[in-house]
Amino acid sequence: MIQLKSLANHPEKALQKVGWDWMLGADTAPYVVSDVVVVSEEQAIQYYEAAGTLYEMLIEAGQYAIDNQLFKEMGIPENLVELIQLSWQDDRHIHLYGRFDLAGGIDGEPVKLIEFNADTATCIPETAVVQWAHLRMNGLDESQQFNTLYETLVNQFRYLKEANNDLDASILFSTMRGYPEDDTNVALLTEAAREAGFDTDFAYVEEVEFSNGEGIFKMVPDSNDFLRFDFWFKLVPWEYIGNDEPELAGMLTEIVKNRKAVILNPAYTLLFQSKYILKVLWDLYPYHPLLLQTERYALPHKKSVRKVLFGREGANVSILEKGGEVLETVEGEYDDQPKIYQEYLDFPTDGAGNSYQAGVFYAGEACALGFRRGGRILDNKAQFVGHLVS
Repeated sequence: MIQLKSLANHPEKALQKVGWDWMLGADTAPYVVSDVVVVSEEQAIQYYEAAGTLYEMLIEAGQYAIDNQLFKEMGIPENLVELIQLSWQDDRHIHLYGRFDLAGGIDGEPVKLIEFNADTATCIPETAVVQWAHLRMNGLDESQQFNTLYETLVNQFRYLKEANNDLDASILFSTMRGYPEDDTNVALLTEAAREAGFDTDFAYVEEVEFSNGEGIFKMVPDSNDFLRFDFWFKLVPWEYIGNDEPELAGMLTEIVKNRKAVILNPAYTLLFQSKYILKVLWDLYPYHPLLLQTERYALPHKKSVRKVLFGREGANVSILEKGGEVLETVEGEYDDQPKIYQEYLDFPTDGAGNSYQAGVFYAGEACALGFRRGGRILDNKAQFVGHLVS
């Protein structure tokens, strides 16, 4: 069972002070709560080691998918295949960060991979800053966390700069307008890049100018001049670009091919983002202790979870009984996508019956732990819960 410790000082006032009101949630359930999950040092190490092993397995699975041309099965738009292969083959295209969603790890239960958010993972500010500040606000030692996310991101940006020393260290960050949570995630990434020595700027994606021959630009305010950037970080899903902006997909392929810009996260992260990778992993590593059986059909002798290949925040996820009867489902906008079926596993729960999913960030190495709390399917109403290593 999940062990909780309730801290007297809630982080709400601090969040309001810095303008992160979106973290306070809607209705009566705040997104960031006063509880923290208490984990042992051994449990924290278990999460760390699991993420490292899983990432190595994903590299093998990604190579297998490319070698066997599994792009169609993985739901990857054809217009992104060349860019995926280009970025995969060139070590200068560094995977900046991603987040593993994990079950288990509590009460001696083995850690199990639920999925990997490789392309546009969020929860950065609450993991890197809020849970750290929550301990400080309550007079606790902030080092009692598995949490070096910000420092590791700075190091990743330094590594990125060194690996691409033929390019100018200028990076443009972009989100889609109207998503304050995304803006806050990018604000923290921007600060990490600046600390690593990058010149940084921001533009919503519709304000960015692209040229096949010259690269990626932002217009200078109150002028007709354009600034060119050699790096572009977009908190915009690759599959959205491939499916809804095919012209842009083609331009980005030419920009990368002509060495006019490096794009983050690289296009090859779409291999990991597709939930079909869970089946590839199972095929390559059957019955591995970190994996759950995953197939293209409902498991006849086990409860399973039906997932669309590129769903987000629990949308269009269903829990199925043996034989396929739907026990629980979350509606969403992705139902027309192909689906995979993953063996069902109960999440750890607290005394009130809430489920907890561990999130472990990976940025060249595993570097931070946080938890999301909700029902059996964790959707966009789930709360973020920090942790304390004790």
